[in-house]
Amino acid sequence: MSRNTKINVLLLLVVVALAVLPLALGLGDHKEEPFTGADGEAETAITEIEPDYEPWFSPLYEPPSGEIESALFSLQAALGAGVLAYYFGLRRGRLQGERRARERDSESPAAGAVEESTAERA
Repeated sequence: MSRNTKINVLLLLVVVALAVLPLALGLGDHKEEPFTGADGEAETAITEIEPDYEPWFSPLYEPPSGEIESALFSLQAALGAGVLAYYFGLRRGRLQGERRARERDSESPAAGAVEESTAERA
């Protein structure tokens, strides 16, 4: 098995462990909604500390249901992942192109000299 394959398998196992271990170990069983987002947790903590607290501002758009809110969040995550993937793919392609151009130039220095001397004669 190559080094890259070992690293990929290890990373995959870590991701699976991060997804499965909280469920298998029962983390969050003592809560009413065990896997709510940080916003819900913060709201609960703030109202426990200061029950009269009023938010400084209200959301620009509040989705009519939790499913729509979840769908919008997923869309946002997918768009962000797409932008990152495009950037890294473009960067890798440019680096590969530059490397191939350098290899091509270093392989045929005589060809470059012949082209220069031909241009000088004309």
